[in-house]
Amino acid sequence: MRYAVIMAGGIGSRFWPMSTRQKPKQFIDILGTGESMIQATWRRLLPLFPPERILVVSHEDYRPLCMEHLPDLKPENLLCEPSRKNTAPCLAYAAYLLQDRDPESSMVVLAADHLISKEAEFLAVLEKGLSFAEQQPALVTLGIRPHRPDTGYGYIQFNRESQTGIEGIQKVKTFTEKPNAELAMSFINSGDFLWNSGNFLWKTSSFIQAIEQHLPDEAALFQEAVHTLTGPASSDEIRRIYAMVKNISVDYAILERADNVFVVSADIGWTDLGTWGSLREQSLLVGETNALLGGQILALESEGCLVHVPAGKKVVLQGAKNLLVVESNGVLLVCPVQDEQKIKEVVGTVKENWGDEVL
Repeated sequence: MRYAVIMAGGIGSRFWPMSTRQKPKQFIDILGTGESMIQATWRRLLPLFPPERILVVSHEDYRPLCMEHLPDLKPENLLCEPSRKNTAPCLAYAAYLLQDRDPESSMVVLAADHLISKEAEFLAVLEKGLSFAEQQPALVTLGIRPHRPDTGYGYIQFNRESQTGIEGIQKVKTFTEKPNAELAMSFINSGDFLWNSGNFLWKTSSFIQAIEQHLPDEAALFQEAVHTLTGPASSDEIRRIYAMVKNISVDYAILERADNVFVVSADIGWTDLGTWGSLREQSLLVGETNALLGGQILALESEGCLVHVPAGKKVVLQGAKNLLVVESNGVLLVCPVQDEQKIKEVVGTVKENWGDEVL
C-alpha cells in the first residue's frame, strides 16, 4: 500500500515575524489563498492518498494545530516528536511505524510548506517515481528543473550515462549544498544539475535498509520499540528514543552516502517558500513589479519590493527598491532583499533584546 508522509515540525524562522514558535509558517495562509500551507499540501495529495493513508510528523507542541488544520487526519496518523532532531529521525519514526503496519508499504515524503502550482504534473511525477521505487530497492529524490542560478537551494547532479529505462529518472552523482553565485551558474550551464526539493519516494523496506546501514544505532533504537510507536505508551517511548538519536538530516546521514539514490526530474511549478525573498520571487515571476500582500498598499516609483501587512493596514512606499516590508504579531521588519538570509540571525538578536514573546 502507498502512504504519504508530511513533514510539519519546523519553526520557519526565516519567515519571522509572521512565522513564530507558537504558529509556524506551515499553519499560516501566507499566500492569501484561504488555506494554510499544510492544508494545501494535504489537499494536493488526496487524488492519490485517502486520509487514512496520510501521516503527519510534527512537534508535540503543534498537535492541536495539526488537528485544527487537518480535521480529516486520523489521530493515530499524527506522529509527534518531543524534540527537533532534523529529518533523519523524523523519517525513521514514520518508516518504522509504517513497516510495522504494512511491511509492503511505500512512502512519499513531502514538506508541509512548499508551493506547487502544476498539480496534475506533480501527481504524475509521484506516480512515476513511486512505480520506479517499487520495482527495485531505490531511494528516489524529487529534483526540480532549475530556471535560475539560485544560491538558496541545494543541487543534485545526475549521471547522464545512467540508464533506468524510465525517462526523467537517473542515478544521482553528487549532492551540493547551497553554492555561491558563480558555482550555481556553472551548474545551470552544465545541464546536469537539478534543485534538491527535499521530497522523497521509496519503499519503506528500502529506506529501513538504508537506516540500518548508515544509522545503525538509530535503527536499533526504533527496531527495539517498533511495536510501541503507537498507543498509550508511545509518547514515553518516543521521548526515550529521541533523547539518544543524532540530530542529522536524511540527506547528510543517508542520501549522500548511499549508492542506490536516483532522482526524478520534475517541472511542477515548485517553490520552497523558505524565505520572504522566495515569496517575493514567486510574485515577480507572474509579471508584478512588486509583491503587495495584505493591507492597502501604494507602491510609488518602487520596484522589486515585497510588502506583507495585516488587512486594513495602510502602507505607502516611495522610491523603494528591493525591500522586504513585513508586519505581523506587533512587529515591523524592514530588510533589503539581498540580506534576507540574515533574518535568521536577526531573530537571535531580537531574542536577546526583547525575549521570547515576539518569537
